[in-house]
Amino acid sequence: MTAKEIFNPETNDFEELSKVNGFKYWFARDIMVSLGYDDYRKFLKAIERAISTCISLQITVDENFISIEREINSVTLKDYKLSRFACYLTAMNGDTKKPEVAKAQAFFIKQTEIVEQYIKNVYHLDRLITRDEIKNKEISLSGVVNRAGIECYPLFQNAGYRGLYNMNLNELKNLRKIDKRESLLDYMGKTELAANLFRITQTEEKIKNENINGQRNLENAAEVVGQKVRKTIIEISGTRPEYLPKEQNIKIIKKGLKSINKRFKKIDKKQK
Repeated sequence: MTAKEIFNPETNDFEELSKVNGFKYWFARDIMVSLGYDDYRKFLKAIERAISTCISLQITVDENFISIEREINSVTLKDYKLSRFACYLTAMNGDTKKPEVAKAQAFFIKQTEIVEQYIKNVYHLDRLITRDEIKNKEISLSGVVNRAGIECYPLFQNAGYRGLYNMNLNELKNLRKIDKRESLLDYMGKTELAANLFRITQTEEKIKNENINGQRNLENAAEVVGQKVRKTIIEISGTRPEYLPKEQNIKIIKKGLKSINKRFKKIDKKQK
């Protein structure tokens, strides 16, 4: 069966591929072929990103992605049981250069009855994953600076922003009209999030490699790294980081994706 047949909203072929054993699911290797992949290892990248998205949404992974082994043509292979929501996330994280992936994305968007453009746009899923990576790296950096004798973490954090944006964090929030109680990171685009992820990881590396200690030295290190990242962004794009566009709040993206998960559960419940 071809991808066109499976992801045709006018037919029932996608539903016919499903299995039911405790919950409704689709085998990843079946979906892989329909999305234009012929290498399971490459396809796993889409599944891994889909799992990362699920984790970011704080939705139970085991309810949507179940790792298994099954026999295909007398060969035992690793596979996944994917829920409808997992199939959707995998398609949305697939290789957009493949026409089969584009068809699948359109198919699932129609199933969800989505009207919000930000949920249709794969770009925002990339934002979601990168934002979560930053959260994890900030925890790692916090541990490093605590061991290095940090006295006031907010001042250290602000130094990094000051280096990258040539202004303090609160000044940047005022410029972008973001409430002081909200996270600036939640309003950043993919490129800006990636720049901050790089800034944070390189700040940690600099502190560890140069054995930097003490509040003032740690602040200086954070600001120097921020300045270098700033210089690179300006050289490549010609845009000063403080004037990068403000994006839709990631919390709204998360809320929309969670509503899709609920919508898919209702679809499967009706079909039982």
